[in-house]
Amino acid sequence: MSKAEKAKAEKADTLKPRLPRGFLDRRADELAAQARMLEEIRSTFTLYGFEALETPFVEYTEALGKFLPDLDRPNEGVFSFQDDDESWLSLRYDLTAPLARFVAEHFDALPKPYRSFRAGPVFRNEKPGPGRFRQFMQFDADIVGAASVAADAEICMMAADTLDRLGLKGQYVIKVNNRKVLDGMMEAIGLAGEEQAGRRLTVLRAIDKLDRLGPDGVRLLLGPGRKDESGDFTRGAGLEASAIERILAYVSFQASPSEGGDRVHFWEQFFRSWSDVVGESETGREGIAELHAIMRLCAAAGYGHDQIRADPSVVRGLEYYTGPVYEAELTFPVTNEEGQVVRFGSVAGGGRYDGLVGRFRPEPVPATGFSIGVSRLFSALQLVKSPLLQGAESPGPVVVLVLDRECIADYQRLVARLRGAGIRAELYLGGAGMKAQMKYADRRRAPVAIIQGSNEREAGEVQIKDLIEGARAAESIASNAEWKAARPAQVSVPEGEMVERVREVLARHVAAPGAREGA
Repeated sequence: MSKAEKAKAEKADTLKPRLPRGFLDRRADELAAQARMLEEIRSTFTLYGFEALETPFVEYTEALGKFLPDLDRPNEGVFSFQDDDESWLSLRYDLTAPLARFVAEHFDALPKPYRSFRAGPVFRNEKPGPGRFRQFMQFDADIVGAASVAADAEICMMAADTLDRLGLKGQYVIKVNNRKVLDGMMEAIGLAGEEQAGRRLTVLRAIDKLDRLGPDGVRLLLGPGRKDESGDFTRGAGLEASAIERILAYVSFQASPSEGGDRVHFWEQFFRSWSDVVGESETGREGIAELHAIMRLCAAAGYGHDQIRADPSVVRGLEYYTGPVYEAELTFPVTNEEGQVVRFGSVAGGGRYDGLVGRFRPEPVPATGFSIGVSRLFSALQLVKSPLLQGAESPGPVVVLVLDRECIADYQRLVARLRGAGIRAELYLGGAGMKAQMKYADRRRAPVAIIQGSNEREAGEVQIKDLIEGARAAESIASNAEWKAARPAQVSVPEGEMVERVREVLARHVAAPGAREGA
């Protein structure tokens, strides 16, 4: 076999590196920026008395309950596999179902109400697309065991405080609605009962399109149907004109309190206007009373209408929410894929789900909480150029060069000295020469390189090269001869002084604006 044929055969046997569709690789800088964001969220949740909880990636498939799209096909919507006892296991679909399982399992040992927060990846076995991933991170906070809507108000206030601390003050609104109000409205227009479930879902989907289609588009979807710009026809709910007008009156009501007005009085008038929408429905009136209580509590705590407000357009997730629902929407403009200027939209959402934990317990267990879409929130902070994400570039380690391979134990001793003093350091483990090693140190963003040839070793010395200062000096030196003569930012010191002199270099650049931080 010729060399060319051999090379071709070897190439054919080489695997092509491929990232699975719907997944992402992420490098150190992005991870560090996200870690700063997560720490701000964590500190806010802790301030509210929430404690950390971690649940495994894998749960029994049956524990996912209504979060599982199809119980007969456990690999649809979630990633599932069978254990050796033939039990079906699934990668968690969200962080709420595992919480419900944990609380039910440790119910008697937990303080109630139980406040917890969890962060971690969740998995969706769905077709990936632009902005749609099979693995993404959520950050959840929940209160289990509190039936009072004061718990819902706390969640809304904590969501507002979190966005404030992330630098988004004045660029968001926490919208609050109530499943019971919508149920009451459905009763009032004759859509109560299991047999009307399909039409109710059509109505809710129409309401959800209010921002995009406006009242006229929603009117068509509530009535006979709507044909879009491409000619595709969407069948409507087929409601009578009086029912359509009742719904539109409800979803279109967007009053604002007068400047300096009494916020509590404002909410009294606001909810009075909703009473006609639910008619005589007790469920609907109960939902209005709960929303009113949440708004009173938020107003009493100093949260304005511009931060937290009742909004009838929040209708997502109502198949499992049982009371108040909320959504954190960012209000600053962005340009979408079609070139249209739109609001950034939702970065978090949640609500009351009193039935979920009760699946595992004989008694009802109230619960409420919300979930932050970490990737989406991170994208928002990037768009507004948040200082939180623009932190100082993470410095690399001090790199100890290896000039004499037979003396590698001596170089390892130098590295151990630096690490023993708490200085991040590494030994060059490649096989290249000094020039390539210096290039490696630069690529590693090393602030300092330690150099020891045979002459330095015999003299008991090392050379400390300040790579940051050296780069600055090199910019102002015209010729190679001049550079060699100046040997910028490079000094010889006794081995015993190495740690102290390295610390001096690192401290100097930590204090200098725009410099890399020391290890």
